[in-house]
Amino acid sequence: MWRFAYLECVSCGAAQPVGYEGYLCPKCGNNLLVRYETEHLRREVREGRFPDRARSDILRYAAVLPVQGEHLFPPLRVGGTPLYARPGLAAAVGISELFFKDDGLNPSGSLKDRASAVALAVARARGVSMVAGASTGNAGSSMACMAAAMGTPCTIFVPAGAPEAKIAQLLVFGARVVAVRGSYDDAFDLCLELAGKHGWFNRNTGYNPFTREGKKTVAYEICEQLRWEAPHWIVVPVGDGNIISAVGKGLEEMAAMGLIRRRPRLLCAQAATSAAVSRTLWKIERSGAGGTSGAEVWCELPGLLECVRGAHTVADSICVDRPRDGVAAVRAIMESGGAAVTVDDDMILQAVAELGRKAAIFAEPAAAVTWACLRKAVDTGVVEKSARVVCLITGSGLKDVASTQRAVGKPLQVEPDVEAVERSLGL
Repeated sequence: MWRFAYLECVSCGAAQPVGYEGYLCPKCGNNLLVRYETEHLRREVREGRFPDRARSDILRYAAVLPVQGEHLFPPLRVGGTPLYARPGLAAAVGISELFFKDDGLNPSGSLKDRASAVALAVARARGVSMVAGASTGNAGSSMACMAAAMGTPCTIFVPAGAPEAKIAQLLVFGARVVAVRGSYDDAFDLCLELAGKHGWFNRNTGYNPFTREGKKTVAYEICEQLRWEAPHWIVVPVGDGNIISAVGKGLEEMAAMGLIRRRPRLLCAQAATSAAVSRTLWKIERSGAGGTSGAEVWCELPGLLECVRGAHTVADSICVDRPRDGVAAVRAIMESGGAAVTVDDDMILQAVAELGRKAAIFAEPAAAVTWACLRKAVDTGVVEKSARVVCLITGSGLKDVASTQRAVGKPLQVEPDVEAVERSLGL
């Protein structure tokens, strides 16, 4: 049964009714959180009606989604991705247990499919005829994929420097692609203006509150796959901050519903040259407010949020100057008692190769950053040796083959001759 109750501002706490169709808080202009009738959900858990065991996709958790009706969702398998245990890598890094949640196996190759499926369902419920979004690539290709499945027109704005594979995916799915000669932030702002002017449904990450609702299902899946014995830490790649805020929200809901006994701590994994959320957390910690929470702190967060001028990294999917869901991200990390770690591009590329060779996971750089940051977090004592840890793999390595080649090098070049091959292989 549907339990969507109201929308709540992430900063000032002002509430809006279910029928509110704005994207931001009309009182202070910050992002909105979708809230549910928790007591009714607790009853459904006790009575064995949640989750829906007949489903293996995100609709398994339909009661905590903001729109109801299977016909509104794309007819694709979104979610239900594997959680791989990798005891060898756990031993290598020196922790108790290690798992990788591989969301690169979603239909368009990224976790963003969870968000796009829910956002599109909301758009269809509202009768909107055009969806639009800005993206470094993954969110756009995801939206284009979901829209193609439903025959919904789609316009995507990307920075002109986005990886060719991601732009090709957009075009294959039939989206109108606008390559902006500028940054992701330029594309984001252009999409805001045009969507508002023409009445399009805006899927922008960190702006549309319903993207968070789709992404939070990954947290539900992780905990259910671990038989509701939640890990100590979940490592999340962070750019705009929408995924980590979504994971935090999912964990908050599960704790309130009695599904998990403890809330995992969130580790914010970022590239050192695109680390606005991490810098904000560190600034708050230096101020002495890192251990506090509550309405007064959340109201102050928008003024504390850092921006990075000219952000750049090989991990293009998490390359942003201004984190559009930064307030919710910082709040989620602080509420979990979490931390932030950053690594350079060389460490990210090394992680791409290590995940392939030692975990059999082909991750794009923005996903491999979780493994790189976990290693650093353990080495520096941020993550304890006794920890049970889950790393989110948010996108397939096929998204950015050029960066992968930088990580792994080129193949041997030989003449079609047995002896030449043997010499090259040292046989």
